Amino acid sequence: MSEPLLNGMAMGPEDRSDPILRSGNTNCGGCGMSVGLQMLSRAVSERPVQMVIPACCGIVTAGPYPYSAYGAPVVASTFASAAAVASGLSHVARLNGKNTRVICWAGDGGTYDIGMATLSAAAERNEDILYICYDNEIYGNTGGQRSSATPLGAVTTTTPAGKTVGKKDILAIMAAHGIPYAASISLAHIDDAFHKLRFAIDCHGFRFVHMLAPCPTGWKSEPGDTVALVRDAVSAGLFPVIEIFDGTRTVINVEPDFSDAALDRYFGGQGRFNSDVMNRDDVDAAIQKNWKRLRLLSGPF
Repeated sequence: MSEPLLNGMAMGPEDRSDPILRSGNTNCGGCGMSVGLQMLSRAVSERPVQMVIPACCGIVTAGPYPYSAYGAPVVASTFASAAAVASGLSHVARLNGKNTRVICWAGDGGTYDIGMATLSAAAERNEDILYICYDNEIYGNTGGQRSSATPLGAVTTTTPAGKTVGKKDILAIMAAHGIPYAASISLAHIDDAFHKLRFAIDCHGFRFVHMLAPCPTGWKSEPGDTVALVRDAVSAGLFPVIEIFDGTRTVINVEPDFSDAALDRYFGGQGRFNSDVMNRDDVDAAIQKNWKRLRLLSGPF
C-alpha cells in the first residue's frame, strides 16, 4: 500500500487533510483524469477515504516509492481485482467501526474489460464502495490499445485502421445490477459533477460513476482542449449526463442541443478517427437512437 507521508509519518485515512491529487504527480498535461481527481478532492473534502487503484495511468500518478502524489492512502491492486480489494477494505473498516469511504479509481481497461468480473460481483453483492471509472477510451498506460470503451472508428495500436464496432454502454450494464446509484459526470459541468460525487461519497451500497476523461496523448488532441472536448461531447448528445437510481429511475441532468457544430469540433479536435470507418450519418443515427431510449427510461412511471 502506498501511504502519503505527513511530517515524516505515514498518514491513515482518518488523518487526511491534503487534496487527493498533489503536485509532483506524473500525469501528462491536459490529462482528463487529473481534472477528475481535482473534482473528487473537492467533493471528498475532509471525509476519511481509502482508495484502490488497479493497473492504469492512475497508479503511476503517485510517482516513485517512498513518496506519493496522492493525499490519501492508496492500495495498488492487480488489473482485475480493484472491486474485490475494495470490498475487503470496506468490510474491515465496518468491523473496526470506521466511517472510511472506500473508493475505486480505475480506467476503462480495468473496468469495461479486465476488471468486469470483480466489478459485476461487487455490484451484485451491493458492496459499500464507490467505483469511479475515468474513461479515456483506450489502454492509455500501455501504449494506447483498444478497449471495449473505444468508440467506433478510433485508431489505436491494435485497431490501426479504426475500430469497427461501437462502444460498450457501461452505465446501462451497471444499472442492470440494480445498484443504488449510477451516474455519468462531465468535466465541463462542475456543479453537477460536484453534486453527484458528494452524493455518491456520502450514500451507502454500491455506487458507480462514469467520467469521460480525454487523453491528449491517445486522442491526439491539444492539452488545453480537454474540458472543451467534453463540453462538445455533451452538447452533441454523444456523452449523456444522467443519473440512475436503484437501476430503475433515470434522470437526465444536462439536456444536449444536438449541435452539429459541437460534433464537428469534437471530432475535428482529435486526430484519432478514421472517417472511412466512422460514417457521420451512422454516428448521428446512433446518438438519436440512444437518446430515444433514454427519454423512454426517464419518462413518467
